Amino acid sequence: MKRQSEQIRQMTERELLFHLYVTQGLLLLVAGGCSLFLFDWAEWRRLWRFDLTDVLLYGAGGAALVLAVDFLAMRYLPDDWHDDGGVNEKIFRGRSIPHLFFLCALIAVTEEWLFRGVVQTHWGLGAASVIFAVLHVRYLEKWFLFLMVVLISLFLGALYEQTGSLWVTVVAHFLIDVVLALHIRLQREEGVKR
Repeated sequence: MKRQSEQIRQMTERELLFHLYVTQGLLLLVAGGCSLFLFDWAEWRRLWRFDLTDVLLYGAGGAALVLAVDFLAMRYLPDDWHDDGGVNEKIFRGRSIPHLFFLCALIAVTEEWLFRGVVQTHWGLGAASVIFAVLHVRYLEKWFLFLMVVLISLFLGALYEQTGSLWVTVVAHFLIDVVLALHIRLQREEGVKR
């Protein structure tokens, strides 16, 4: 596991971005392929039921809660506890704002469709959360980051259980990722100005 994690850290920004797109493309194909076999059209449409109140209350509200915990952890816990080896910084620091929004939207839609829509719907919250966490391989050797990913996955799964809507978890996942990506980018800009 350490060898794979080290290889990820040694990749250039361009290589990381390429692998991110390939991974998301493969996950999207798996989500789409599984959906064709596991859902009829009516069931699939129900997964994507949109209720603005749920999206704002549970999606945006849930994201705000996760972000508050994350920013408190960054402020009060040792830096090495939440250091992923610079991978997120490499991915997000040099991207334009529209590119950040696109990446975060792609990641949120892809991962929530697969892990909540397909895996959780058919095999349960536990299976979805474990698979989601393990696929974030670079966190496996960092106990705090791994714990956070597991807890966030369980939380997103609970939001999905509560609302029955993927839009809620997609919005929550998107807001978490985009706020953290913008934070990384703004830190880089502040560092350049100094």
